[in-house]
Amino acid sequence: MKQDLHPDYHTIKVVMTDGSEFVTRTTWGKEGDVMNLDIDPKSHPAWTGGQQHMLDRAGRVSRFQKKFSGFLKTEEKKA
Repeated sequence: MKQDLHPDYHTIKVVMTDGSEFVTRTTWGKEGDVMNLDIDPKSHPAWTGGQQHMLDRAGRVSRFQKKFSGFLKTEEKKA
């Protein structure tokens, strides 16, 4: 088998947003490093089913809505 083919796996501690933590093996960082998560399955709306909030920076969302407001009509006039 070839030498130095596989990445170096080591253990790190992962700290979730609620403060809970666990130890896992990874190639990220160095042995004993701590990874503090900003977003995790306990807090992210994609996993929790919470409402998604879209930030309107510089009016981009409102410009998009204005531009495409009549693009998809649910009821079309039939002649």
